[in-house]
Parts: sequence; C-alpha cells; structure tokens
Amino acid sequence: MRPPTTLRRTAALLTAALASLALAAGTASATTVPVEFGTDYHDPVTAAPPISTPHTKACEVTVAEAKFKDFTPYTGTYTPPTGCGAPGRWSKVVLRMDGNVKGRQFDRLGYLDIGGVQVFRTSTPEPSQDGINWSVEKDVTEYEKTLSSAQSVDMLIGNVVDDTYTGILDVKVTLTYYAPERHRPPTDAPDQVIPLSSGNSVTTGASLTTPRNSERILAEVYATGSGGGCEEFWYSATTPQASYSCQAVDSGPYREVQVSVDGKVAGIASPYPNVWTGGWSPYLWSVIPSPTALDVRPLTFDLTPFAGLLNDGKAHTVDVSVVGVPAGQTGWSAPTNVLVWQDAHKSVVTGAVTSYRKTDPAVGNTFTDGSLRHLVTSGKDRLKVSGFLNTSHGRVTTTVERTLTTAIDHQWTPDENTDNQTGEWTDHQVVATNGHLARTDRDYTLDGKATIDSANRLRVVMSVGDHAQLGATRVDDTYRGDATFTLGVAREDRHAVATTSERYRLTGPGACYDHTLATEQGVLTKDVRRC
Repeated sequence: MRPPTTLRRTAALLTAALASLALAAGTASATTVPVEFGTDYHDPVTAAPPISTPHTKACEVTVAEAKFKDFTPYTGTYTPPTGCGAPGRWSKVVLRMDGNVKGRQFDRLGYLDIGGVQVFRTSTPEPSQDGINWSVEKDVTEYEKTLSSAQSVDMLIGNVVDDTYTGILDVKVTLTYYAPERHRPPTDAPDQVIPLSSGNSVTTGASLTTPRNSERILAEVYATGSGGGCEEFWYSATTPQASYSCQAVDSGPYREVQVSVDGKVAGIASPYPNVWTGGWSPYLWSVIPSPTALDVRPLTFDLTPFAGLLNDGKAHTVDVSVVGVPAGQTGWSAPTNVLVWQDAHKSVVTGAVTSYRKTDPAVGNTFTDGSLRHLVTSGKDRLKVSGFLNTSHGRVTTTVERTLTTAIDHQWTPDENTDNQTGEWTDHQVVATNGHLARTDRDYTLDGKATIDSANRLRVVMSVGDHAQLGATRVDDTYRGDATFTLGVAREDRHAVATTSERYRLTGPGACYDHTLATEQGVLTKDVRRC
C-alpha cells in the first residue's frame, strides 16, 4: 500500500479516534453500513487485551523487514539493545509484527525463528481489493536468554503471487525491551531455550542433551494442521466407511499431540481447532479473525518428571507425533522448543521417574448412513507420571497428570451441500510439586453450519470458543459469525454479506477485562469495553 501523506495520516488518525470514542460509548459508527461487501473494509482487529508493559525505559530493535511473494525466507542477524539494562535482565520483551497487503490472496502461515528458536507463529488475514493493515503483538519475555546475544534471524510467510493472487505480504517485525523495574524480582524466564526443530518442520528423532543441573523442563510445540488439505480441517475428517470428501483412518477426526522421550510418551495435549482466515468462508474473518489465528499459541508439555533421566549427560531422542493422522499423510507442522530452568547452586542434579501410567487413547466412532449422514466421535486419553530430583534446596517430587477428551458430532448430506458439526475438546492438567498444586484447564469449542442453496449461495453460521481456567484466572474468548456469498463467480458478483462478533472476558483476583467487537459487511459497528 502507498504510504499516506502527513496530512492524510493526521486526518485518518483523527477520524479513527472519533470513531473509536463513538464505538466505545456504544453508539453506531459514523460510517454507513453497506448492503454488501465492497472493495474495502475495516482493518483486522481482535478483542484480546493489549500486552501490559512497565513504565520503564524502552528500546526498540527491528528484527526483520520483508515483502513475501514466494517461498524465499528472510534471513538476517539480530543484535540486542544496550540502553535498557543488562541483556537478559529485561522486565519484559514484546514482539510486534506490522503488515499490509492488498488485492487478492489466500491466508498464509508464517514463522519467525531467532537463533533457531521459534518465537512467533502466525497466519495472515485475507485482504480486501483496496488493501488492509494489521498488527500482532506477543509477549516473548520467556525467550530473553536467547535474545540476550547476537543471533541469526529466519522468517518466512510462504506466498504465491501471480496474475490471480496479487497480494504481496509486506511485513516488519520489531522487539521492544523494557528496562528492569526497581524493587521487582527478575522474570522467571528459563535459563536456556533449546530448539529441536524450526520453520514448518515436524520434530522427529531430534537429539536432546539438557544441562545436567536441570530442575524444570518444558516442551512447547507450535502444532498446526495446515497446507490446504484435509488436515487443515482435521476435526471434519471421517472414518473410511463414512463417505466424505475428507477421510482418515479408523480414528476419524480424533487428533492428539504427543511428545515422546526415548520412545516413551512423556506428554499429551489436545490441539486447538485453529480456523484460518480462509476457512469455511473468508467473509467470516474479514475483520475479526478466529481466536489465536494471528498469534498461534504453542502447546506446552511439562517434562519435569523426566528431568532425572535427561540429566545424565547423554543425548536423548525426542519425537512429536499427531495421533490420528493416516500413515504417510502430511499436513501438520510441529516445530518444538525445550525450555530449561537450572539449579543455580548445583552442577549436577540427580533423580528418577518413580511412577508412570499411560494407556492408548480410547476412541469411538458411530456412523449412521442415510439422507443425512451422521458421525459421532468420542475420545479420551490420560497420562500420569511422577519423578523426583535431588536439588540444592532438597528433594523435589513432581507429578504431572493430564486428561484429554474429544466430542465431535458431524452431520452432512451425500452431496455435502449441508455440512454441520459441533466439537468440544478439553485438556486438563494438574502439576503437583512437593504437594503444591498448579491447575490448567482448557476447553475449546466449535459449532459450524454450512449450506449451499439452489442459487449456489454458501451460508456459514459459526462460533468458535477458546476457554481456560488458569489457576484463579478465567479466560473466555468467543467468536460468532454468519456469512453468505455466491460461489463460482467473480469477486464483484459474490454479493457477500456477513455479521461477526467477538467477546473476550478475563476475570480473576484483581483483574477484570471485558471487550466486545461487532461488524457488518466489513464495517466495525461495535467496540465496547465493560471493565
């Protein structure tokens, strides 16, 4: 997009500020809502809270600037700032990606690696003809040890530009560092972050050697089903006998991400049902993306019970796999980092795994054929493992118990002109450290109803939810949308309409955040904060 003149920018900022004040007061936007989508619409926004930052000196570093039009990665180097405190001792580090694109383009997946560590994974919004600007922020303080020295930079948002798909993704990534706060303890960032894989790879047969004094070990996996094939919509896959355009093995749509150490399952997780901005109907996400679509959250696995084993100074094999994916089928990316906290007062920490309980996932599929085909899928898995470590502050016993459930109800007509499904996934974990309990309960929901009528009009009514109880804090992020357009015609003949909304609520001791957004035909009609 052409950069606006100073006068244009000032006028645009003033107009946006006045519109924001009107929307925040709960009044209608000054912009008239069109009867259908035009060639331009509001820039992408989300209801998620902004990242809180301290009131200390801030230093900004540009990490990458690139125009992605193919699959050539951006490579460069990074050097930390020197004016905001000692490297690796910052109070917070915030990543920001700004992008713009116009014309016609699919949604695209991208990543940013610094020093081989994947620090950010994203997908892109689909543009209007006139163009959009968007930005994403992420707290990356946990990677501050990696960021404390000069590193290589590798970034890619794979793209295709031709006579039809004209959108070039123009992006810039910066890191802002905040100096330490007085009278505040340093952040509890890991002492090391060990990349096992990067880019878009799946971690298979990776060699891991941890420091011999490791006392806490987490693995984070940026697991995404993608690539435009059936695994992008893995929750819609059916069993072979169900006769559907996306089929899987007997597990049907059941998916589970597992981390194994030396061939033994050491962690399990339910993947989040990401819906990228071209999924189901692009007009659903023209302004408000699905939760986590622009900032893909990694799955976290607590491997601390295995620390005694991993501390033996030898290389161990780590594999990441996705249960339910047919053998030999691609479509999943799972770049992995290992986060390690070390004992500051002991060079070697010994220990052992003391108990281990794990069975195969219990998956059930019930299929009924007829004028409306119906597949009901249920799944459950559980892992419980305990281990101890002899640290400088005494023996520490850690027990990790994790339980997953899946419930999917999928109904469709033989021609798939009606295609409806609901899904709910739970991922509950309790970590007990010398009797102290830390609980994390995640609950994901998806409800989509798609119909194609005799005039070839596709209508999709959809809701997506990302819910969590993180200790005493409750998070509820819910999106709802209703979009209709004509298939198989030029963009200007689609006569697309859509209403969408998102409400993000966060409650807990001393915390209250409640933000609602709503749109019609790409126009932001509601922007209300209640806390």
